[in-house]
Amino acid sequence: MIDATNLGSPVESLNDLPSGDYFVQAMISIYSEFKRADGHIVWMHDDQWEGQLWSRSPGNLKSKVEKVRLDPKAARDQTITLVASDVIPAIAVPADTEWVKRFKIQSPTLTKFWGRPIYVGATVLLPKDYSRATLSYPVIYEQGHFQLDAPMGFRTEPPTEAELKEADPSARFLKRGYELYQAWTSDNFPRLLVVTFQHPNPYFDDSYAVNSVNVGPYGDSVMQELIPEIEKRFRAIKEPYARILTGGSTGGWEALALQIFHPDFFGGTWGYCPDPVTFTNVEGINLYKDTNAFYKQYDWRREPTVNSVYTDGRVSLTSEQRNHLELVNGTHGRSGEQIDIWSAVFGPLGSNGYFDPAFDKRTGEINPKVVQYWKDNFDLLEYLKRNWTSVGPKLVDKLHIYIGTMDTYQLNYAVRELDEWMKTTANPHYEGFFEYGVGEPHCYTGRLTQAERLVEIADFIAAKRPYVADAPWWKH
Repeated sequence: MIDATNLGSPVESLNDLPSGDYFVQAMISIYSEFKRADGHIVWMHDDQWEGQLWSRSPGNLKSKVEKVRLDPKAARDQTITLVASDVIPAIAVPADTEWVKRFKIQSPTLTKFWGRPIYVGATVLLPKDYSRATLSYPVIYEQGHFQLDAPMGFRTEPPTEAELKEADPSARFLKRGYELYQAWTSDNFPRLLVVTFQHPNPYFDDSYAVNSVNVGPYGDSVMQELIPEIEKRFRAIKEPYARILTGGSTGGWEALALQIFHPDFFGGTWGYCPDPVTFTNVEGINLYKDTNAFYKQYDWRREPTVNSVYTDGRVSLTSEQRNHLELVNGTHGRSGEQIDIWSAVFGPLGSNGYFDPAFDKRTGEINPKVVQYWKDNFDLLEYLKRNWTSVGPKLVDKLHIYIGTMDTYQLNYAVRELDEWMKTTANPHYEGFFEYGVGEPHCYTGRLTQAERLVEIADFIAAKRPYVADAPWWKH
């Protein structure tokens, strides 16, 4: 039963809906029992290689769409019955091609943690003449949300008019994918491997590639299982200088975190619009100073905390609205949404087996003890401050960060703090590279095209290789 007493979004109750005609559909997300290695038994959605998205997950149930007349203010009760009998079919994994190869493996480490089979995988973009050559190549690990398409949107055919119309306003990404193909297959272009990871989990479509008491040892799985498997199956140069990280948003944080936490393993990172690199602004919430995630307190007056904005400064969503949306999608952090996965990755384990939240998603009240755990374990700026003497020398020349000054989710503020601190570093003094797109929203990736960025990265790799190493993969 779903009625006026249930929390809703964007209006909190069905009583708040204006009278009128509505299209309604019932969805049921199937939860499975996980008997975890830590002794906890939790019920969560077992990803079916869809990227932890309940609206398209195989095996979930949905009803037919019904058109109904709703009048919340009518004196009589109104009951609408929906039958969720349609089963969502299995995901169709794209076939491999000359350019793109995929594989999926069961992770022993993660399977042991979750008590059910857990899979990780990779999609690999091959360089021109890969099948006819015997060369080994540098690898660019492109981080980001779960997807089975070719890395970097690579596509061998120009987008059709129908695709461009359907994808508007994102049509530029389709065009960029074909433009990359044209450069990628030319004679005067670096030969590289570009790899995306697939690591969906019971909380989200992406694990953030670190070990977490809630999400599991995904850092170990990526570093000790997935990357070695990639380097075994494909002719990768197994040297730090030839392992480069890149990615945007979620992938931007991962690209930075993997480089910072494993400075000897990776040779450089290009991180775009990264998720909060410090927790003084988590989509508007200053976890270190605010007492409530939904409101800013100014003396006796309080104002709603802004979650996301348009480039002209208009408010798109408040923090309360954002978090209530997630709560409607799933309790105990099972929404598959952004703040829930941050809470799962960055937060401590709760007594019930789910994460201990940094704040109450109904009231917004912040828990300082949980926030301290976030700070001690996953605040990238604080980690650098504490470990700069040992980590700093290994990061010189490796950090490249790009972000818009009007980032939709206000991620630019945390990046600016990192930028300002790096200007003060000593032993070594290294400021990193920061580029700000003035007035640009989420996710600004710089002024270069994808092809131009790959050439820039290839030049960077070539310059860093040991003097004895040739670079036949890049002749220009």
